[in-house]
Amino acid sequence: MPSSERIHRIAVLAVPPVTTFDLSIPEIVFGAAELDGQPAYEVTVCTMEPGPVAATGSLQVVVPHGLEALERADTVMVTGSGARAEADERVLAALRSAADKGARVASLCAGAFVLAQAGLLDGRRATTYWVQAGALGHRFPAVRVQPALFVEDGPVLTSAGLTAGIDLCLHMVRSDHGAAVANAVARLAVVSAARDGGQAPDLPAPVAAADGTSLAATRAWAQGRLHEPLTLAALAAHAGVSVRTLNRRFLAEAGTTPLQWLLAQRVERARELLESTDHPVDLIADRTGFGTPDSLRRHLLQRVGMTPRAYRARFALTGRAARRPAARTP
Repeated sequence: MPSSERIHRIAVLAVPPVTTFDLSIPEIVFGAAELDGQPAYEVTVCTMEPGPVAATGSLQVVVPHGLEALERADTVMVTGSGARAEADERVLAALRSAADKGARVASLCAGAFVLAQAGLLDGRRATTYWVQAGALGHRFPAVRVQPALFVEDGPVLTSAGLTAGIDLCLHMVRSDHGAAVANAVARLAVVSAARDGGQAPDLPAPVAAADGTSLAATRAWAQGRLHEPLTLAALAAHAGVSVRTLNRRFLAEAGTTPLQWLLAQRVERARELLESTDHPVDLIADRTGFGTPDSLRRHLLQRVGMTPRAYRARFALTGRAARRPAARTP
């Protein structure tokens, strides 16, 4: 975990050929995170041999820093790479050394293959881009590959492809500094603040229709009524569809069921209120639709691993609250 006494250093390791989209994600997400108006992270992009780095596509990438950046990093992140066969042993040795020193280690997309080559995924749960998941499990049988947006197994985190990398980085910010900081970053990046890492990655599926049948308006309507006992029938009625159609469209657009999405939104709202207010837990449970403190406690433990009291003690905003808008309440 990042120390509250100094900035958290993240070394983003570019293993050629790099995926330029993945390479940009850590800078976008971690670079936008602030504490008391100051950067929460220091992001350094590095590679084995500083200078021009081969990339997929037509863009050219120049990386100024070498592997020494891993030696002082609190977190090391390997971005998407085409090096699924044999990464350079110097890179693998630097990754092992960083992990041995206690650094948190993460990968985006096919960067999981590099972590697997270094032996850092042996005996652990992990994920990668769904097209390559079978190859990862076949080549590295000691890795327990599972379909998910991202997987956290101790100090090692892996994500699926493309936008799942954003989900992973937001999850890391949320784990380090709480929901309010992560949600502020998500608003700046104009992305969803909380997608559950355990859900399956978005495989080829119908996208929202261009004829006005998207459920975005219904999701926004529900977010403004989290304190109400929302049911599938109520959501379907607002969307003007049957419950069966609601379930099908929700899965296609949001990658999860309506009720699981609703639960995630309620947990996220409860986290913000625990951080940014001194409301008693029973009031927060009521305003987020959980009804009782026991229900809130059970769901927060299940999804975050902390009780409301422990979460508030860790992430209470105190001096930070003044610079953030108050959490929305019904």
